[in-house]
Amino acid sequence: MAERTRISLDDIRKLGPGQELWDTAVAGFGARRQRSEAVSYILLYRIAGNPQNRRFTIGRHGAPWTPDGARKEARRLLGAVADGKDPALAKKATRHAVTVADLCHNYLADAEAGRVLVRGGKSKKPGTLLFDKGCIEGHIIPVLGRMAVAAVTKRDVERFMHAVADGKTANTRKTKPRGVSRISGGRGIATRAVGLVGGIFSYAVDHGMRMDNPAHRVRKFAENKRHRRLTDAEYATLGVGLRQAEKVWPPAVSCLQFLAVSGWRSGEAVALRWRDLDMLRRAAVLPDTKTGRSTRPLSAVACDVLRAIPRGADDALVFPATRGDGLMLGFKKFARKILTDAGLPEDVTPHVLRHSFISLAGDLGLSLPITGAIVGHKGQGITATYTHLAATVLLAAADAVANETLARMGDGCKLQISNV
Repeated sequence: MAERTRISLDDIRKLGPGQELWDTAVAGFGARRQRSEAVSYILLYRIAGNPQNRRFTIGRHGAPWTPDGARKEARRLLGAVADGKDPALAKKATRHAVTVADLCHNYLADAEAGRVLVRGGKSKKPGTLLFDKGCIEGHIIPVLGRMAVAAVTKRDVERFMHAVADGKTANTRKTKPRGVSRISGGRGIATRAVGLVGGIFSYAVDHGMRMDNPAHRVRKFAENKRHRRLTDAEYATLGVGLRQAEKVWPPAVSCLQFLAVSGWRSGEAVALRWRDLDMLRRAAVLPDTKTGRSTRPLSAVACDVLRAIPRGADDALVFPATRGDGLMLGFKKFARKILTDAGLPEDVTPHVLRHSFISLAGDLGLSLPITGAIVGHKGQGITATYTHLAATVLLAAADAVANETLARMGDGCKLQISNV
């Protein structure tokens, strides 16, 4: 006959294989040791009108379940039974409910079809979708994928964030016959991943899959923004690397050159089309950037880089991909090879070129509004009329920063671009 007592930690430790122990404080609450070392907390209960006992497993002993915690959960479950609910049926329904993996796949399908709208009522951009897909497949599904959407808690999201931050989801996967995908972890990736989880569960709320968002108010890691800029020696190294870049897709080389002398975001350059350029007025009109529609002045040096590229049709990309008509989604990999082959440190990225350009503008005494208009900071774009005064001032400022960049690079941008 099974022993009855108020279950304590000592009682759990003394349980032998196959033994059961029942609690005297809460009817039907007990613990059972399997033939292994595992101990499970259980609850026996009856549904009104059914004389047979039903057994419900609360969970295994250990975090988070202790005798007191499991006893408290047993009381809660018995309250639900008194209200006519069946915990075992609810658990079974949850087990067969839509999983987080299913939710992620539905979210991606709608996002790729343009049905997931972000700030400003716009669809997600290809680069953002590429990150989302990689994050979902590399981080979210491995940790949360098997859980039911309705069962995910704030604590689960926090556990996910720390798992990514600690590198537990880092991996290398084969993507093509000769290609691999390296999935890294860290606090920065973890913070972005939690943001995506929040977006995915907002989608779940909108589609009636649950009432709340478990990522809401999850405290993320503090952003560690580094104000990295190139040194004079690194500028010179970059110039040599651009002149000597070999076995790299030529449009990627010219794109990196353009970023160095324009201060643009890499996504803006990769999406640039010939119809967006007005070489006579030395201006570019970008219809869809991170800050909305943006008009940018083009320095003479930037125009030289663009003129060295064989012009395509108005609708063609200035910096095309290796195949097809889509964006050069592999630009960052190309840029990494150019920068690594040049001997530059790992932390020098295309974004560092943007920050270096902005820093040079400050060194030259340019005001923040002028610098913002050149590189496309929010609220600092050129007016829609693009007045003669604005053109004169901004073009002179763009020329000053680009010329200083070129001088530090040692004419690194004067590279002959071959036909593609």
